[in-house]
Amino acid sequence: MSLLTGNIQTAAWMKLRRFGIDGYFTPGAFGDDHHDRNALGPVAMAREAERSGRLYAPEAVVVIGDTPRDIACARACGARVLAVATGTYSREELAAHGPTWLFDDLADAGAVLAALGGTAG
Repeated sequence: MSLLTGNIQTAAWMKLRRFGIDGYFTPGAFGDDHHDRNALGPVAMAREAERSGRLYAPEAVVVIGDTPRDIACARACGARVLAVATGTYSREELAAHGPTWLFDDLADAGAVLAALGGTAG
């Protein structure tokens, strides 16, 4: 899993380390890679291709986020998007932006994995 965030790289890793989850992600794209979040998807996909030696079709990529900007970022690079209403935006507000999947939270891991079922490859 690659990390794509509008945060600058140093801040992103600090936030993840605080919760002990920094080891689950490889570097994808960060706010210091480009000022426009919608330009970060291709950066993340290129880094993952370089790291893994494998090219991913945009439709095989899933961006997980909790804001309309996250949904727009995913759409800008052709990725699918799993929106989760755990931030400041309600389920209804996120739904208005047309995510591929929408969950209130990620508590039901089985339901999330079932929704994503066809994305691994």
